[in-house]
Amino acid sequence: MSHSSELIANDIDSYLDQHERKELLRFITCGSVDDGKSTLIGRLLYDAKMIYEDQLAAIEKDSIKHGTTGGGFDPALLTDGLKEEREQGITIDVAYRYFSTARRKFIIADTPGHEQYTRNMATGASTADLSIILIDARNGVLTQTKRHSFITSLLGIKHVLVAINKMDLVDFSETVYQQIRQDYQNFSARLDIPDLHFIPIAALHGDNVVDSSPNMPWYGGSTLMHFLETVYIGSDRNLQDFRFPVQFVNRPHLDFRGFCGTIASGIIRRGDEVMALPSRKTTKVKSIVTFDGEMEEAHAPQAVTVTLDDEIDVSRGDMIVRPGNVPRQAPRFDAMVIWMSEQPLVPGKQYLFKQTTKTVNGSVQNLRYQVDVNTLHRQDAAVLKLNEIGRCEISLTEPLFYDGYRRNRSTGALIIIDRITNATVGAGIILDRQSGEEPKTLWEEEPTTDTLEAKSSSVTAMERHARFGQNPVTLLLTGLTGAGKTTISSALERRLFDEGRASVVLDGQDIRRGISKDLGFAANDRSENLRRGAEIAKLINSHGFLCIAAFLAPSEEVRNKAAQTVGADRFVTIHLHASLEVCRQRDTAGHYAMADSGEIGNFPGVSSPYEEPESPDLRLDTETLSVDECVEKIYELLKAKGVFL
Repeated sequence: MSHSSELIANDIDSYLDQHERKELLRFITCGSVDDGKSTLIGRLLYDAKMIYEDQLAAIEKDSIKHGTTGGGFDPALLTDGLKEEREQGITIDVAYRYFSTARRKFIIADTPGHEQYTRNMATGASTADLSIILIDARNGVLTQTKRHSFITSLLGIKHVLVAINKMDLVDFSETVYQQIRQDYQNFSARLDIPDLHFIPIAALHGDNVVDSSPNMPWYGGSTLMHFLETVYIGSDRNLQDFRFPVQFVNRPHLDFRGFCGTIASGIIRRGDEVMALPSRKTTKVKSIVTFDGEMEEAHAPQAVTVTLDDEIDVSRGDMIVRPGNVPRQAPRFDAMVIWMSEQPLVPGKQYLFKQTTKTVNGSVQNLRYQVDVNTLHRQDAAVLKLNEIGRCEISLTEPLFYDGYRRNRSTGALIIIDRITNATVGAGIILDRQSGEEPKTLWEEEPTTDTLEAKSSSVTAMERHARFGQNPVTLLLTGLTGAGKTTISSALERRLFDEGRASVVLDGQDIRRGISKDLGFAANDRSENLRRGAEIAKLINSHGFLCIAAFLAPSEEVRNKAAQTVGADRFVTIHLHASLEVCRQRDTAGHYAMADSGEIGNFPGVSSPYEEPESPDLRLDTETLSVDECVEKIYELLKAKGVFL
């Protein structure tokens, strides 16, 4: 049932046009058994007045019959439609519900919480933009909560809302809420969840579901409905890489030959140059045809028919892309596999693998490891059983055109089909790395070509020493956000300049606004940001300048790698120490508040650790020392190390 609108009575065509243009948000509810997933959805629809009167009457009658809420109104019965679900008070199958508000259209997938139905949860999550993870306030973070969080991360859902439910059963305690929130953040810091939020609710009674709860005045955030209406998902869809898997060749008569399918990612316009794979023949788009007529352009996930200027050979299972932007093509690759069959996955057994519109024969050549979703540890396994997850090396009889799943959820996903029963037995997420590669960072990478040569300068190092009167070094100022890195590096630069020294400040935030704007805040992204900074610092030093590098740099291992890149004899580590409380007080940009609310993930000091340097060249307590005193101590250290000639 849609939201109420005057246009329905006055101008139905305008209403339908307005409704058609609304943004669609797909989300799932998941979590452990009895955390209140179905109840939340039912309450959401009930409070938003999106249940028909006859449905409401039937639910009220069944609430008395089944007695799951002591005879009171049970919103969970709206989605738990199976007889077995109502008798047991659990969710077994994925239940989909559709509704809309004035701002958005929604498709909800209510997924089961029992471990034996994990495969159903993965099915519901495969197309979701957002995941609502329910946690019972009485029980906190449970094993199944972790399992569903891991699958949510694995399936690339970027937006996660942790709804801490049944707050009424813990007297709406803020202490309980904050403790569960901290426990979840500690666990999820090891997952790839870039956008994490928390809301305390009591779904059965509607607290903070559609309307703010008077029972929790300590909570000042948005309600669940407001969050669903406003969360930004516009940048989630890949509109850069054009991928058009051909599903059907449409030849109604001799004068028309079109290629039908759903655009997996990217944008296509009439007149654009395209390439057909695997033939690699190029041509141009002649027209883009839909049921409503021809279009000038189309984008993911629209279903269209494309006609081409030239009569090139294109069949079902082929892919149309742009010549300068093609997917990988390989018969072997690694994938994370979620097993969905009672019969275990056996390496070497022949299966069918379906990716986009192409189906090929193949096998799991090697089961590299199984993931224990409770601890996220890897363990050896001979087979994958029902609901287990593992990394597999897949070998096919012919190559697939694919992208890594993190980049493209359509071309990076596949399903595994039993050749005898034709049943889907597994789902695979193709990894970015090629088959056989072990995870490694760019610290360990060699240049992509061996024809690159180091260029010598016509200015010698001795000439630079004589000109600048200094031996170039890199000073890494590391510490928590708010410890004073940017302030002290700026003041040090001023002091050095006034003394006639040549220096350059390299601030980690400036790097992120430029050459590292593609990076997030996961541990490997922070590592890569420092690696890029270290390479720049090395170049700065090679030209005779001092480099003042102000980076958070939370990992001791990564800091050591940076020292190796620059050169141990040129690398000086300065630890700026301040307590977390003082750092919070100094935080004028609100970073700690955003980290507390989950808007910034993997934040050192809040949701991820900061490893203090074991043996820094200088440790400065910025709580007790003034900026000038810190600068003076650094200057004296440089003099003692013979930096100044």
